[in-house]
Amino acid sequence: MADPLIDTRTLEKLERLTIHWQKSLPGLVGGHNTSRFAGAGQEFLDHRHFHHGDDLRAVNWRVYLRLEKLFLKMFQLEPRIPVRMLLDTSKSMTSGSKSKFDYARKLAAALCYVGLVRLDAICLQPFSSKLHDAFTASGGRHRFQPAVNFLSALQPNGKTDFLNCARRFISEYPQRGLLLVISDFLDENDCERPLQYLADFGHELMLVQIWADEDRQPPWDGELELEDAETGDRVELAFDADARERYTAGFDEFCDHLERVALRNGGRYAGLSTSLPVEQAVFSSLVNSGVLQ
Repeated sequence: MADPLIDTRTLEKLERLTIHWQKSLPGLVGGHNTSRFAGAGQEFLDHRHFHHGDDLRAVNWRVYLRLEKLFLKMFQLEPRIPVRMLLDTSKSMTSGSKSKFDYARKLAAALCYVGLVRLDAICLQPFSSKLHDAFTASGGRHRFQPAVNFLSALQPNGKTDFLNCARRFISEYPQRGLLLVISDFLDENDCERPLQYLADFGHELMLVQIWADEDRQPPWDGELELEDAETGDRVELAFDADARERYTAGFDEFCDHLERVALRNGGRYAGLSTSLPVEQAVFSSLVNSGVLQ
């Protein structure tokens, strides 16, 4: 039986976090905006655990008298900033001793739960050479299990085509919002142009790059024949310590380039190795990069 994407203990800890954005989009508010706790005409949707710093006015005191635990009442406030996740499901995500694809799905599940608990409108959009069928949800944690089922059913396949996917994304999602791109960003063509294209249309970019340790520091030596995971193309080369050092320097420059693309457009970037536990990636790397707070 496959391991769950995320365990109950981690879910409880995730309730302390929010997906953070920096842009102010006219006419839109975030699902975790504190103003949702007060005022008439708002629709009650869900509860979540109370954490230090939360607004005491939102505590459900009747529940506290029965259970002796603090829970916050969550209300719907429209319209909300849409939070969309472009999740790479191309074949290159299967490379490495630890699957980048499985890592990306667990990370997407964690981010989805954070958003749903805070009443964000979430869209999970898989992509490879094109955009695949998406999953959308809003309105609280009760929509999390269908999101997990959707992520668990995904299968990696196809080549990466950022330009085609960016064009289709702009066409299908004209409303501006937060855009988290979870990918290894390995494309035969430069991915800077399509990412800039998305930013120019007003989407706030959060780039989450995932790599296997072998992607950054190949452990092999000698005469090698390498096969492209997506195209099947083969190349023969000689690899030694000097070649490894130059390759790693080139990989790090590629990562720095992605970070510059995000930062110059008012977005954020996080680079994650699959050797880093997902929980640590969420509560350390993504919080430190400003993706979460």
